[in-house]
Amino acid sequence: MLNRVTSLFNIQYPIIQAGMVWCSGWKLASAVSNAGGLGIIGAGSMYPDVLRTHIRKCKGSTSFPFAVNVPLMYPNVEEIMNIIVEEKVPIVFTSAGNPASWTSFLKANGLIVVHVIASTRFALKAQDAGADAIVAEGFEAGGHNGREETTTFCLIPLVSEAVKIPVIAAGGIGSGKSMLAAFALGAEGVQVGSAFAVAAESSAHSAFKEQIIKAREGDTLLRLKKLAPVRLLRNPFADAVAEAEAQGAGVEVLTELLGRGRAKLGMFEGDLERGELEIGQVSAMLREIRPAREILNDIWSQFQSEKEKLTRL
Repeated sequence: MLNRVTSLFNIQYPIIQAGMVWCSGWKLASAVSNAGGLGIIGAGSMYPDVLRTHIRKCKGSTSFPFAVNVPLMYPNVEEIMNIIVEEKVPIVFTSAGNPASWTSFLKANGLIVVHVIASTRFALKAQDAGADAIVAEGFEAGGHNGREETTTFCLIPLVSEAVKIPVIAAGGIGSGKSMLAAFALGAEGVQVGSAFAVAAESSAHSAFKEQIIKAREGDTLLRLKKLAPVRLLRNPFADAVAEAEAQGAGVEVLTELLGRGRAKLGMFEGDLERGELEIGQVSAMLREIRPAREILNDIWSQFQSEKEKLTRL
């Protein structure tokens, strides 16, 4: 497909793999890029030297474009940005922060910049800051989420009408059918997270992957809204958070309960009791662990076949 998203990234299919913490290392990013999509290394769970290693390994595993996702609220951002420029990464996805803080620096160094937003207001800020495209992420998404709690079905048409730059839909997208729906609402590409979190090449722990494919409707909930809203798979830790919130726990209590390293403990080390298990609502539709290429090909094939069905109506 040739459109503004595939042209911007120089990729075959307008399918982007989300830069998920503890899931999106060089193996997954290179596998998605080699399959014709855009793979992303998730820098949010990496020290700067680890990120440099992942970038170099990704370069050695694919000749196609790939990106790095950088949560702007994380520490070591300046060092991470300098590494990205030094290693000549072509594309950066920024999130969780003000797009104006780093967009001009990245673009001055020749990089394509995409910013992740959850509201029209921030979509316009990203456009004004000079972003080349935006990811509009709805309430259904896993991991850290927007405070507005706007669903993808409502967010995409609002944002696509408000901005002139390409819109990439995210949140609840794990099939060709949902991709087609996003395009009907105004998106020109999709970002897929949860479906790739269970890919064979994902760096997530096998126990976490198995828990994801066991998930059913209603097994994820948005928690920690007083800190930074995050969608979690039900487990004893999530239940403890729910109980604390029901009792009116404040920021200090929730911060102490969260502690440090919860996401790594659950997603990377496989502690299903005490860990933070970040995943989207689409997990209820996932049934098996498969190679990233197969996941991407199935999404694209279903997108094409469903589009043909609608054309015949």
